[in-house]
Amino acid sequence: MNNIRLHYVKSIVENSTSLVSREHSHYIVNVMRLKKGSNINFFNKEGEWLSEIISIERDKVEVKFLNKVKEPSKISNIELAICLVKKTPMEIILQKATELGVRKITPIISDRTEVKDLNFERANKIIIEATEQSNQLNTPDLSQIIKLKDFINNISKDEKLFFADVNSKHKLSSKDLGQGKKASVLIGPEGDFSPAERELILSKPETVPFTLSENILRADTAVISAISLVNYIHNNH
Repeated sequence: MNNIRLHYVKSIVENSTSLVSREHSHYIVNVMRLKKGSNINFFNKEGEWLSEIISIERDKVEVKFLNKVKEPSKISNIELAICLVKKTPMEIILQKATELGVRKITPIISDRTEVKDLNFERANKIIIEATEQSNQLNTPDLSQIIKLKDFINNISKDEKLFFADVNSKHKLSSKDLGQGKKASVLIGPEGDFSPAERELILSKPETVPFTLSENILRADTAVISAISLVNYIHNNH
């Protein structure tokens, strides 16, 4: 059985000891029911360390970081720009986008976006848990909510904007990737973007509209399909 993996926000020093957070203590003691001497892996963007529980009480756990078992990994250059949707599909989107290795998630408000806010505490918890479970080191950055117009106007020349466009017939290929460029995948709201928003998106030279399916996809399905496609093309480019 593999050791459980927990995200550790601070820098880790080999052979040092540390009291873990109250949340992690509860998980270790009451959920996993680990004992003194049990091993846990702690990770962050600097790598992953094997640790041992050296002291355990009801609400206090102390560990010793033994040795580094994984070096830092390359950070993805793919960003997800997603118009806000209702709670359940939004949580699926956060989880699956993290599992698929995006570097950043940007929640967007557009003309037809019905949901206007996001529970960031809950969202970050989902992202961390998905990172722990998918054997990754890097948690994606979760940006503050931004209006579509501002997001589009902030796209830089060294970035490609892959627009999942229900009206496009273009099938994405390796020719669409710019050498070394960052990639943003844009997924619209239920009901699609307004005509004015589509005009703005398509007016940018960095925009590459592409088709995902002949069918109309739910936002969470579109996210999984689009990121998987861009990942596949990028990794085989």
